[in-house]
Amino acid sequence: MAAPYADLILRAARIHTCVAGQEPQCALAVRGDRVAALSPDPGGLDDLVGPDTRVLDLRSDDATVLPAFDDTHTHLVSAGDSAHDVAVDGARSIAEFLDLIRARAAETPPGQWIRTAGHWQELNLAEHRFPTAAELDTATDRHPVLVLRGVHNQVLNGQALKICGIDVTTPDPEGGAIERDADGNPNGHLVDGLALIQPHLPAPDPALKLDGLRLASHDYAATGIGTVRDTNSSLADLAAMQQVREAGELGCRVRVLLSTMGFTSVEQVEEVLDGMEEWKYVDDPWLRVWGVKFWMDGGIESGALDAPYCESHRPTPGYTGQLAWKQDVLEEAVERVVRRGWRVGIHAYGDRGVRALLDLYERVQHRIPGLPYGTLVMEHGGIADDEQRRRAVALGIPVTVQQALLYDAAAVQSEYWGEERVAELFPARQWLDAGADISGGSDYPVGSYGAAHSLYGLTTRQTVSGVLGADHAITRDEAIALHTTAGARLTGESALRGRLTPGRLADLTVWGHDPLTVPEEELAGLRPTYTILGGRQVHGPAPSDGRAGA
Repeated sequence: MAAPYADLILRAARIHTCVAGQEPQCALAVRGDRVAALSPDPGGLDDLVGPDTRVLDLRSDDATVLPAFDDTHTHLVSAGDSAHDVAVDGARSIAEFLDLIRARAAETPPGQWIRTAGHWQELNLAEHRFPTAAELDTATDRHPVLVLRGVHNQVLNGQALKICGIDVTTPDPEGGAIERDADGNPNGHLVDGLALIQPHLPAPDPALKLDGLRLASHDYAATGIGTVRDTNSSLADLAAMQQVREAGELGCRVRVLLSTMGFTSVEQVEEVLDGMEEWKYVDDPWLRVWGVKFWMDGGIESGALDAPYCESHRPTPGYTGQLAWKQDVLEEAVERVVRRGWRVGIHAYGDRGVRALLDLYERVQHRIPGLPYGTLVMEHGGIADDEQRRRAVALGIPVTVQQALLYDAAAVQSEYWGEERVAELFPARQWLDAGADISGGSDYPVGSYGAAHSLYGLTTRQTVSGVLGADHAITRDEAIALHTTAGARLTGESALRGRLTPGRLADLTVWGHDPLTVPEEELAGLRPTYTILGGRQVHGPAPSDGRAGA
């Protein structure tokens, strides 16, 4: 019997399958949500074209096809939650920053919270600093204001400080800090202070929450990202994502890590594990729970280093950053997670943090031998020397790296750590040469998400401060693998995604120029024409009315 007709036939100048040694193909057939066949001949699959087959013939556009990319460490929930917030990344001075908040205040009822999106850097402002509570009060003293910058920084205005009960007597949050003036009064800037703020924020508007997730997931897809590994979700966030999924409105696949941010006890972790239990056997290719996220140290402002921070950014003499948990409590919590059958990802950014994480994982492996590969993952592995890279490989610890974080935050990072140390962040070349299993992500909202943006940074080591650590650069083939085959391996889905072969999900991106050969200066801004997931177009021009030959 003849094979059933395809639902989609795609013809392109080249189709990179990411199968080692395979030459580019020129035609691909999709049936249902799977790749059905490939051919090096553009007309080689024409016998699968039926009356209802959609045909995308893009050879005249010199189109290139690649698997859809993974972002293995990002914050989709943050992107969704900020979709309706004040976008401040275009501000170039504190005055412009305040004007944006003032404009939102003019259309917001008094007493309601105003929040900014977190993707911006204070060094992009002329003053090279955060706004203060007093300055925010000049924009509005009739609304509580929460300014977010990345994941670890928050700034509150006077009314928000009062609502949250943060004053001269308030102790620093666990693993964080309340920045203060010369008299000890909070100036509005908090580092890792969400635990002090969160209980006082209003419950999110369910409709806005869902719409934000829909918008953000499709925006990821518009940059070539087909699967995200969200590394900071709550059970409520997971429930919202499930609603968007059930409505058929997710623009990308999601692999969820439940967050322990602000936790200090094993009991808090157990409560999350109880809530995760119903997800243990969910086999939905669009939405799955991966495991639990912990923090070993902080980020730019409090990552744990061996040597002190730059003198101008030491809150105390000899400051070397902070570990986020009491180590014996963290170790017990990690063991509880893996004994209940889940995986663990732990943020480790500074060299002291990376060493502490490897020590902890080694002890856990000793007490629980035979853990499946990929049960214990290092998130970031920011500064890791030869010894730590060898240890990670010997222990079988996969590592997620985020070149986009370095690209966007290099200037502010250098203020804290010095440019020499910043140039050593995310040494992808040396990780690969050591035989490490590394995969690529963005760490949005600190870094910008986007497939080509990450490829550009990984292959050039270009940042907002110029090229840093050029010896850590990798090839484009290697960079693509970090976001395709390696990404699928990290989530345990190599048989399902990451390559374009018959039987795998039809997750692919179509580009107007080949990301492997486009000139370097064009790569960073490259975006796909189409993103197709499971045979369903989630980004690109609307299909024409015709089917065969369309």
